[in-house]
Amino acid sequence: MRAVAYFREDEGSSALPERSRLFLDFCRQNGFEAAATFLDIAKVDGEANGYHQLLDYLRQQQGFLFVAIASLQNLGRDLTQVARRYFQLSGLGVKVVSLEDGGDAGDSLLEVWSLSRGNGRQGERVREGMRQKAVKGEVLGRPPYGYKVGANRRLQITSEEGAVVRTIFRLYLKQGLGIRRIAKHLNENEYRTRKGGRFSMVTVRDILRNRAYIGTYHRFGVRVPASHPPLIALEDFQLVQDQLDARRPTNQVRTTKPFLLSGLLYCSKCGDKMIGVTRKQSWQRKGDGSVQTAEYRYYQCESRTNRSVCGYQTHRAKDLEGEIIKRLADKHPATSTSNRELQALMVEAEAQTRRLMDKLKRLDRRLEQYLDAGVSGRLSNERVWSLGQAAAGEQLTIEAGLAEASLRAQQQLSAEQHRQQHDLALKRLQKEWEKLSFSDQRETLRQLVERVVVASPDLEIVTKS
Repeated sequence: MRAVAYFREDEGSSALPERSRLFLDFCRQNGFEAAATFLDIAKVDGEANGYHQLLDYLRQQQGFLFVAIASLQNLGRDLTQVARRYFQLSGLGVKVVSLEDGGDAGDSLLEVWSLSRGNGRQGERVREGMRQKAVKGEVLGRPPYGYKVGANRRLQITSEEGAVVRTIFRLYLKQGLGIRRIAKHLNENEYRTRKGGRFSMVTVRDILRNRAYIGTYHRFGVRVPASHPPLIALEDFQLVQDQLDARRPTNQVRTTKPFLLSGLLYCSKCGDKMIGVTRKQSWQRKGDGSVQTAEYRYYQCESRTNRSVCGYQTHRAKDLEGEIIKRLADKHPATSTSNRELQALMVEAEAQTRRLMDKLKRLDRRLEQYLDAGVSGRLSNERVWSLGQAAAGEQLTIEAGLAEASLRAQQQLSAEQHRQQHDLALKRLQKEWEKLSFSDQRETLRQLVERVVVASPDLEIVTKS
């Protein structure tokens, strides 16, 4: 599994080298690959290039990712932006982890929002209030799966979820099932997460690693042993940690060859992305006893790969790439547009920018109302998260539209120029494809293709022309 870091360099925060060291330590301790770091400078936060680069990076990746941040408050310049960005990231399917305490950054969002609304300030005063609550063993944010908030805000076991947690540990420790097979077992037996979703490898791994199940509460750098009833015996939990550590590769240099169609393929059956998978197979010849090795590359539905659900939607990489390139090469150039039509498009783009900015402000106000309702108890935590992610998803769509409109205005990029770029990319594919480098081939495809819906035996190519 991979992790990326996002930091905002502002006053009062620790130095970037210190945060980078914490990020690398976090990756080593959890067996993650440190894939990238993104940075924004607070003085030029209006640009937010680092955050936008992070979003673009996440959209192009496949598989599960963790986003590490210095702390929840460091995610944005104010709490509204912090909440918006947290919901945007979590809505993309990544887990946002705070290096301050190692937990999900969103677990304390409502607590921080409540304290900030109460005293009008955030920062160290908010964090200190959270630490004081943690010292008392009071639950901050959403309780771990298997628990609910009971009397005196202490964790209390829930019978149904608690039974699932015990099942996961039993399958791993007693029956020797790996994380992937445990997720498959849970999904096949129709167990569901708290939000009603399917179990993934990341969800199972997080449960196996969570010390809350031995009765230890850990938040904001404070660890409180025996703060609540345990679900798992300490000896069993330690055995699981030893086995997880033993299975984690050490000092292994990973060399992965990227896939040409990463980020473009979608499964027709479930709508999830299809990801590139590499498998190596070895066998021994009967004649001379020599060992032969071969590498196979193919695209497979991510739901199948990471959650063992959906059909066995698998296509050899070389065959699928060749078919898509062949179909694109048969396309004709786009049709030119008149100057009057181009001027109308530019006027509409400016009007669209104004409309989108107004809608963004309304969505921010709506997000604040959701959080206020969660703090006051008028909405449950689950409902706040559901509504927050929906609003954040709308904001991402609007921000993408704003970025596109802004780019057109800044560079005076007309529809005709876009068509010229499209035609140039099509010409490169038709006449120069074999001479292009791998990165140029990927960029050419992204200029031509919006998405490819893969079915068996056919596929649908949605182009950008």
